[in-house]
Amino acid sequence: MTRSVPPVVAVVGPTGSGKSDLGVALAQRLGGEIINADSMQFYRGMDIGTAKLPEAERGGVPHHLLDIMDVTEEASVSAFQAQARALITQIQSRGRYPILVGGSGLYVRAALDVLEFPGTDPVLRRRLESELAQEGLEALRSRLQAVDPASAARLGDARRIVRALEVHELTGRPFSSFMPDRTYFQPAVQVGLTVERSLLHQRLARRVELMVEQGLEAEVRRLDAAGLRTGKTAGRALGYAQFLKVLDGEWTTRQAVEDTVVATRQFARRQITWFRADPRVTWLDFDDAELVNKAAAAILEG
Repeated sequence: MTRSVPPVVAVVGPTGSGKSDLGVALAQRLGGEIINADSMQFYRGMDIGTAKLPEAERGGVPHHLLDIMDVTEEASVSAFQAQARALITQIQSRGRYPILVGGSGLYVRAALDVLEFPGTDPVLRRRLESELAQEGLEALRSRLQAVDPASAARLGDARRIVRALEVHELTGRPFSSFMPDRTYFQPAVQVGLTVERSLLHQRLARRVELMVEQGLEAEVRRLDAAGLRTGKTAGRALGYAQFLKVLDGEWTTRQAVEDTVVATRQFARRQITWFRADPRVTWLDFDDAELVNKAAAAILEG
């Protein structure tokens, strides 16, 4: 199909499925540039634990939105949306394919879909967080149930419940009304990578072991000195949270490894559930000998 403007491409799937390598291969094949959609790879210095592709393995392909934040800063989906869409326009103006690569599902959707983000109010947020501390999570959930039962049923953690109450007070609309439908904001193609479950578990376990061999503990130590614990987003990253406990003497390295493997498997399961719910994704086997050819064909025909 001939297009005047290349469509947006997204390479999605669970962690450990080879998204970064496929993204580079497609960019080389089609003429494209990578836009990072992994929220933890925004952070400078978080390299080993996020499996950030080293410069030498990027195949000369431009990569955007890597290393753009300090670990003390909080990642924002709405800020990412603005940045990603500005880059998409710039890349397309050069006649090249913008290729989103990453497993942060909401970030991918923010870039691809018609999706509105309500504003924030720091004063209101602090008040609600104070009320959370005083009254407890179930009290706030009950308040949310009264104004937005759909969100009350769907949201489990305190941070999201506080956010839902904040949005309702700010806008007068339930937080659930801002949830997107599956409508691309401009033509797009999504390619998803599948890995058989037991094989994925093996790959994830080996990946964590390799991170330790490459110096994950030393990386966490450096980032701890740079304020990792104070970061609302970065401090919760898989592997980093576990190895902070090693630094504190609470866990052994082996305990941190085992917990990271379990947490990574759980995260991969959530990613698979998220992306499998989108019928627009074209799924391909990660180790198919014709993977790049099939993915390129899906993009050109999509």
